[in-house]
Amino acid sequence: MFEIERLPEQFNAVKDRDEKILWGGEPAFVPFILTGIPFLFFGLLWGAFDYFGFIRHMSTMPGNMAGFLIPFFMLHLFPFWGSILNMLRLFLVHKNTFYAVTNKRVMFRSGFWGTDFEAIDYDKISDLQVTVNPVENMLGVGTIRFSTGGADSRGRLLSKNFISITEPYAVFKRIKEVSVDIKTDWNYPNKLRPEENPGYKTKYKPEDKE
Repeated sequence: MFEIERLPEQFNAVKDRDEKILWGGEPAFVPFILTGIPFLFFGLLWGAFDYFGFIRHMSTMPGNMAGFLIPFFMLHLFPFWGSILNMLRLFLVHKNTFYAVTNKRVMFRSGFWGTDFEAIDYDKISDLQVTVNPVENMLGVGTIRFSTGGADSRGRLLSKNFISITEPYAVFKRIKEVSVDIKTDWNYPNKLRPEENPGYKTKYKPEDKE
């Protein structure tokens, strides 16, 4: 398992005073970069269509027409340029990407120019999935998807991923156990709390599990 001491110091700066980090990890390089391949493939097809269908014939067009088409195709080729820039972004973002599981939430650290943190509290997680594609399977890693139940303006479900982490099933199991414990504790009627309750507003003490 990932050593928590290897997490960037910023995690300690953003976590709550009584928050404890239970697990930390980072994405494997190759499958993380490969997440940009579908967009790159689409961008290359777009660029090939523009080039072979129109751009290479521009030299035979009247000068005034070519003057209009050059800036037009510079904009029209945005999917092509964007797909290449996205691959560059993934290369630069990878070294800045880390994940953490705490006794309160799951945390995501990333960023291109700077450093960004996002977090999802356990009560906001509506669905939890683990997937292992063929490339991840060869490298012994997998992806955990956290769904929040919400949707964006296009109706697509909102989710965040732990991409290509080691021991994905063990991490998935740990998150599931902590999530159930925390949600149960939050919903436990205060009047029925035992005198000693290692839970919400005291301190969550997960059992040591192999």
